[in-house]
Amino acid sequence: MTGVPYEEWLARAERLDPCTGLHIDGAFSAGAGTLPVVSPRDGRTIARVAAAGAADVDRAVAAARRAFDEGPWPRLAPAERKAALLRLAALVERDRATLSLLVSLEMGKPIGEAYGIELRAVIGCLRWYAEAADKQLDESPRTGEGSLALVTREPVGVVAAVVPWNFPLLMAAWKLAPALAAGCAVVLKPAEESPLSALHLAALAAEAGLPPGVFNVVSGRGEVAGRALGEHPGVDAVAFTGSGEVGRHFLRYAAGSNLKRVWLELGGKSPNIILPDAPDLDAAADTAAWGIFFNAGEMCTAPSRLLVHRSVADRVLDRIVARAGTIRVGDPLDPATEMGPLVSAAQRERVLSYVADGGAAGARLRAGGDGRPGGVHDAGQFVKPTVFDRVGPEMRIAREEIFGPVLAVLEFADADEAVRLANDTDYGLAAAVWTSDLSTAHRVSRALKAGTVWVNCYEEGDMSVPFGGMRQSGHGRDKSLHALDKYTELKTTWITL
Repeated sequence: MTGVPYEEWLARAERLDPCTGLHIDGAFSAGAGTLPVVSPRDGRTIARVAAAGAADVDRAVAAARRAFDEGPWPRLAPAERKAALLRLAALVERDRATLSLLVSLEMGKPIGEAYGIELRAVIGCLRWYAEAADKQLDESPRTGEGSLALVTREPVGVVAAVVPWNFPLLMAAWKLAPALAAGCAVVLKPAEESPLSALHLAALAAEAGLPPGVFNVVSGRGEVAGRALGEHPGVDAVAFTGSGEVGRHFLRYAAGSNLKRVWLELGGKSPNIILPDAPDLDAAADTAAWGIFFNAGEMCTAPSRLLVHRSVADRVLDRIVARAGTIRVGDPLDPATEMGPLVSAAQRERVLSYVADGGAAGARLRAGGDGRPGGVHDAGQFVKPTVFDRVGPEMRIAREEIFGPVLAVLEFADADEAVRLANDTDYGLAAAVWTSDLSTAHRVSRALKAGTVWVNCYEEGDMSVPFGGMRQSGHGRDKSLHALDKYTELKTTWITL
């Protein structure tokens, strides 16, 4: 909880004066046009931000190019970059309430989660990579007596970071922090729905003393600003989190320009397997409910497929349905709210189309599914927590990423069938298994095709472990020291003595 009462958050929202310009070369400026930022809590336009055109993107890349090729940032001692990132983290901590409010207003995240989960994680991420900046080691492999080999890491150059709206600041930090720690310059393109928090972050970066051009933010439409970044020959690498469809576009952009690296973190249809010997069935059910309804289900790792052994299915499902009925859905600015609206009207309609399709395909609706709950704004983009059982593995609600608070429940007879169902997907981002048997835990975890497998938990971890997927969930890793691999090149220097 934030410690700030509901009335005060409402008052702060009325007084809000967000940054709205493009942030290029250390200063804010206008763009080719403007975009409205519409709050999903009530449908109001809360700001109009600059929309970058191709020429604006070219200015941002040119600024980043100068900062990298001629400026001090990549040439600083790593300890100096560390100090700058720690200053940035301290400023984010100072403005934590404002940044939380921006996130809550622009994409609908409950203010308690924006403040207590997302901003806490952003601050932690910045500090973690700051501390890592001066602790990376180069290599000197053993050679013959007449030679010396050096393997050094060098920053890749100008990085375009393109991030989604579901965790607008955290996804930015996961890319920005390791790229800056490595010595790169960054052009960040936030999602159209959630640019305000990113623009405020850019102002804080300038205040922290990052040299002009090291961190730029270009808000705008994906098909214009995003495409211009993907095709730009001055960009050395793209780090993207979002849909598979857009990820494929970035691969094509790179192929048609300078063959830049493109690192993709895409979607998921994550299986959550509950075996009958789970150490605590009630805890497993509660975690399954929390996992799918957290952040209104707008999570690439959301456990949207619950695979439960038929012998315990009724007990587990009844508890999840009961929990779905008690979740406090409401104004994201109310600290008592547990689930806010979806990010936009288009996303709400998309989710409801899947709900309708699930019923038409023969799945049984056990909770939610009928649109807005009572007590919310009629123009808000709310959807009730929704649960289907009797779901077949061929149904769209079991195969496609919905990105909303919709749970599909499938039953299985044994662990081998559970693994087959779990792996029957194009994705491979995350999975979980609940069991008391250590051998089963190891065997099932190894068999699951996923970048992360949780055992008797869900969404656990910290900055020390990598995050990313297999198959059509993408490649490359955010978090951990492995993320630095995306933003560095290895150079071999061989010296004959």
